[in-house]
Amino acid sequence: MRYRQAVKYLESFVDYEKIPAYSYNQFLQLNRVKTFLRLLGSPEQGLKIIHVAGSKGKGSVCAFIAYILKAAGFSVGLYTSPHLSDFRERIRVLSKDSTDKSVFAGLIPKAALVRLTQVICKAARKYSRLNKKDKLSFFEVYTALAFLYFKEKRVDFAVLETGLGGRLDATNAASSLVCAITPISFEHTQKLGKTLSAIAAEKAGIIKEKKSVVLIAYQQKEAEQVFIKQSLKLGCRLYRVGKEIKYSAEKSGFSVVGIAGKYDHLRVRLLGSHQLANAALAVGAVEALGFFGFKVKARQIRVGLSAALWPGRCEVIFRQPCVVLDGAQNASSAQALKKAIKENFKFKKLILVIGISSDKDIAGICRQLAPLADRVVVTAANTLRAVKPEHLAKYFSGFLKKDKIDITAGVKEAKNTALRLAGKNDLILVTGSLFVVGEFRDVKK
Repeated sequence: MRYRQAVKYLESFVDYEKIPAYSYNQFLQLNRVKTFLRLLGSPEQGLKIIHVAGSKGKGSVCAFIAYILKAAGFSVGLYTSPHLSDFRERIRVLSKDSTDKSVFAGLIPKAALVRLTQVICKAARKYSRLNKKDKLSFFEVYTALAFLYFKEKRVDFAVLETGLGGRLDATNAASSLVCAITPISFEHTQKLGKTLSAIAAEKAGIIKEKKSVVLIAYQQKEAEQVFIKQSLKLGCRLYRVGKEIKYSAEKSGFSVVGIAGKYDHLRVRLLGSHQLANAALAVGAVEALGFFGFKVKARQIRVGLSAALWPGRCEVIFRQPCVVLDGAQNASSAQALKKAIKENFKFKKLILVIGISSDKDIAGICRQLAPLADRVVVTAANTLRAVKPEHLAKYFSGFLKKDKIDITAGVKEAKNTALRLAGKNDLILVTGSLFVVGEFRDVKK
């Protein structure tokens, strides 16, 4: 099997990330993942796992945790989703000995992906023979591949980002030492529920072991109560950002008062005040490992946070004009993005390039971002989930005149349009979907 064949094989599994509508409870089955993992020899067992769920900021928190642990001298498996350009981005190993300084350091090598895909293929055939009507998904298969790779590499820790929800997510087949939950907001309401408490209940599904330490970001009361109840039910230690863990911005960066100590003069490369909250949650998660005998020093926390990279999140890829990429895909994230743009950038006019998936809060996202824009270029990523640009344009008609709204058929056309319209002192903001951000990053003019 060659690399292209391996990619083709993995992509032959149904990918619910690209499907607009499906039955959440019917098609996501945790028992299916556990059965498949047993056929692979249960590679998830024995891994020391930090599990991260939530509505926004999951990837950033995972990156902060992984880079801190790397700075502390540990080998760290990092599993995140979705990817921007290459699905190998989802599976990475950060090692203290690595000299790779790229934004996606530690990508699983192509040769390793091919070799492990052959293992997956053999197990998938056996699974299909035993379960003819129950089909594996891309995310389930790829999660299993990540576990195989992390076990093979003998990582000290594995940091896992949930895909959708938490309770039924493939990553939840593994047991975790530490659970971290980022802010909960309205997302995937057709699948996770119409209320914050219902959405929180799905996310709280990762809290399932009595020995786990649970950390939660600042939450609205409705969601917070769900996490408190689940933690109390299992007797888990619980720490909350804003209460047991506190952070504050300073002239020289920011500080965190955590579970085990105070950390001053901290800095992060990721822009936006919301990233300070994400960093505080990550610091708490790393400190929580102390309950299991793993201590991380203040200097290592400082170095790790300052080194952390997370592409596609308020990422500047070009200047004159300034081009900023951010995968904000719900109203809450869009609000945080708007604040970050106002606080960190100066520009003559802002050109908003936006494409959104059909299962998102389209009105909420547009309502947050429209006031920023002097001009809007609406587009659609190359996915079935994408809202048609003509439909998306209607959400901006109350904010901008018709001649200030450009409708494009795809991301390449949107990129060319925005660059043509922008002066050297302008800002192009690309957002609404990580699919759009990924395509914009890659596509040539």
